[in-house]
Amino acid sequence: MTDTTTATAVTSDIATAISTDTSADVSQRSPLPDHLSIDPRSPHHVAAVFDHDIGIRFNGKDRVDVEEYCVSEGWIKVPAGKALDRKGKPLLIKLKGKVEAFYRSA
Repeated sequence: MTDTTTATAVTSDIATAISTDTSADVSQRSPLPDHLSIDPRSPHHVAAVFDHDIGIRFNGKDRVDVEEYCVSEGWIKVPAGKALDRKGKPLLIKLKGKVEAFYRSA
């Protein structure tokens, strides 16, 4: 019976540590900007935001291929197939609709 009590105590300590780490992690996140780009050469690139996993919901669907977004203007930029520009970067198309940016839970 002491093994079960010890296992329960260790499990509750681990759960407390995990919940504490998660709450500290959430408080350290910087607020998501209105306009963000993943291209480091862009003036809208904020490196501190990319320390955490970011999600983009466009017209109610989660998108994983977003290169740039603007919440206030309601658009995202995504690659247009396999087409590349002369510098080897993907050609981007702008899609308009409802944009929501959020931090994904760990």
